[in-house]
Amino acid sequence: MIKAPAFWWDATPVLAARLLAPFGTIYGAVTARRMARPGTRVGVPVICVGNLTVGGSGKTPVAMHVARRLLALGERPVFLTRGYGARVNGPVMVGPNHSAADVGDEPLLLARVARTIVAPDRLAGAALAREAGASVIIMDDGLQNPSLHKDLRLAVIEGGTGFGNGLVCPAGPLRAPVARQRSHVDAAIVIGDGKAGLQAAASLGDLPVLIGHLTPRADIAARLAGQSVIAMAGIGLPDKFARTLAACGARVVGTHFVADHAPYGSQELMTLGAHAAAIGALVATTEKDMARLGSGVPPDLAERLVVVPVTLTIADGDADLDALLGGVVGKEPRRPPDTGNISA
Repeated sequence: MIKAPAFWWDATPVLAARLLAPFGTIYGAVTARRMARPGTRVGVPVICVGNLTVGGSGKTPVAMHVARRLLALGERPVFLTRGYGARVNGPVMVGPNHSAADVGDEPLLLARVARTIVAPDRLAGAALAREAGASVIIMDDGLQNPSLHKDLRLAVIEGGTGFGNGLVCPAGPLRAPVARQRSHVDAAIVIGDGKAGLQAAASLGDLPVLIGHLTPRADIAARLAGQSVIAMAGIGLPDKFARTLAACGARVVGTHFVADHAPYGSQELMTLGAHAAAIGALVATTEKDMARLGSGVPPDLAERLVVVPVTLTIADGDADLDALLGGVVGKEPRRPPDTGNISA
């Protein structure tokens, strides 16, 4: 997984970004052409939770929340994901005996909410989902993948960073120019407060926009409050995780960040555990990181390790999201949404 360079998030493109822009033009043109290809209808509705940028924006928590709302509507959702770094070729249904090395870290989290299929070939994965009795398929990522027709396309936008410098990878974080992607988005979900995210959503045109927040579980937040904590993360936006810990009242005295999806080495973990013990600190990590760690946590680290689950909360409740989902699966939401554009 590419590590986002700092200059991606500068409001005005710096020299490095301008020098890389021609490569971004080529990459963006190829991606846009792929997105324009018609997808195959698979007999059940397909909801895609994706983003317009490279890297983390909160897609997986959004996908999990979407599944919970569909379950509340009486649906039988099945997740479909390619499983970044998965050892299996798929399509395969994630089971209790699978590890992150087998299927990837995010599929293990998704499988806690609904059945989950790992399949680089989305059509083959969709066929397995139908065989498994899915009434609706949720794609975690894949907005730019043209293989399936998507009945609802939700773009997740990180509120603090938005679309960064507005350029295409490798010059910036976008996968293709916004103008070439906006027609492939039905609604946007901005995660967190931040003008950059709202501006990014506004650049998509007159689309429904929801505002969401990722909130740590209350008992875990209480445990961290007032404690010295080392933030340990291998996610798309690790600095955001450190800020989440600080918002819980923790004193973040250090960080141990690795690349998104990267495995941890045993010596690396033992050294971190010894350091935390020496300074009297807890080590806080994400559920996604814990999925990769599995049972391979050294004792010195295990006794200080705190996993910080987060859940998505939509501002003003779920009625507007339920209206979008209900329109796809042919069911009315539990209460009628407000009239007008969806907003927070």
